[in-house]
Amino acid sequence: MSEYVKIPAVLMRGGTSKGVYIMMSDLPEDPALRDQVILSIYGSPDIRQINGIGGADPLTSKVALIAPSTRDYVDVDYTFGYVGIKDAIVDYDGNCGNMSSGVGPFAIAKGLVPIEEPITRVRIYNTNTNKVIEVSVPVKDGEVVTEGDYAIAGVPGTGAKLSLNFLNSAGSKTGKLLPTGNVVDTITLKNGKEVRVSLVDAANPSVFVKADDVGLTGKELPADTETNPDILDMMEDIRTTAAVMMGLAKTKETTSSAVPKVAFVAASQDYFTTTASTVKAEECDLLARTKAMAVMHKTYAVTGGICLATAACIEGTVVYEVVRAQAKETGEVRIGHPSGILEVFVNIKKLPDNKWALLQAGVCRTAKPIMEGVVYVPKKLMRE
Repeated sequence: MSEYVKIPAVLMRGGTSKGVYIMMSDLPEDPALRDQVILSIYGSPDIRQINGIGGADPLTSKVALIAPSTRDYVDVDYTFGYVGIKDAIVDYDGNCGNMSSGVGPFAIAKGLVPIEEPITRVRIYNTNTNKVIEVSVPVKDGEVVTEGDYAIAGVPGTGAKLSLNFLNSAGSKTGKLLPTGNVVDTITLKNGKEVRVSLVDAANPSVFVKADDVGLTGKELPADTETNPDILDMMEDIRTTAAVMMGLAKTKETTSSAVPKVAFVAASQDYFTTTASTVKAEECDLLARTKAMAVMHKTYAVTGGICLATAACIEGTVVYEVVRAQAKETGEVRIGHPSGILEVFVNIKKLPDNKWALLQAGVCRTAKPIMEGVVYVPKKLMRE
């Protein structure tokens, strides 16, 4: 094993995602070299990621980099990265709410946070969005509790409930809740069709379109994109056009693969999940389908869910037009996605001059450590 450097790592499921959590201090300081090491750990670029820990899926090709924080009232700094599967790139343009849920347990286990029982609150500074996330982690006898009776769609079984509060999450990348100043904009697709969209930036910037405006039902599943790849092409067309409008890219061709998010939405209705179980219309407040890098998301991203719930409560957006009235009033939004339901809570207030303030955004997740040890990285990478 003399050809390798051993790097400590914890493989963990956070929400509906999975990846390694690594201390930033155990990686090279040079960003380019650091990314080469991360790509080696995951076995990228390779569609199978056979030479690393990646699971050949966007939801399992994610990394969390952790460091003690010197910022006031913050415990740890957290940098999230999408690790390319076919491409040799680590994309840091956006955050992942699911991976965020594992940061608190990881930080406690590493001794980075003073333990308070029965709940230890970990304040996390996300460097991708320059926002703070507070995670409430159950603790007993000085250790993180992972077993419990809380279930989330897309993960078998149950676990201990982790409550996440995304503080001041408006304008995560653009600095504005409504990047164009409008609740609805019109864009022109490559085929010449004009569609109404809403561009919102909360936790992660997103663009929303009504499913029936683009010839869809809102009940589509990932498998449907295999027989109809035009769905993904259309979503990418909308996403890259929105990126330019939001100031996130100069051209459609230079748009990050991570942000903005894109989703099509529809009014609640009965639908089948990826496991062929039925979700009744009354169990959700709207339906939504989004992308995870180049494929349809098997569930729904937490940060995307926060943005969606925020849009649902802003009068005039395309999401507001399809969501149940009760959700608009309470801020408690149940999102029907391919694997089931994601529940998100937002507290949003309308200000004078038709402006809005996002006061609070929360979601509950579970997390589970899977394996702790070292990953082997070729020494030659560490010297380049």
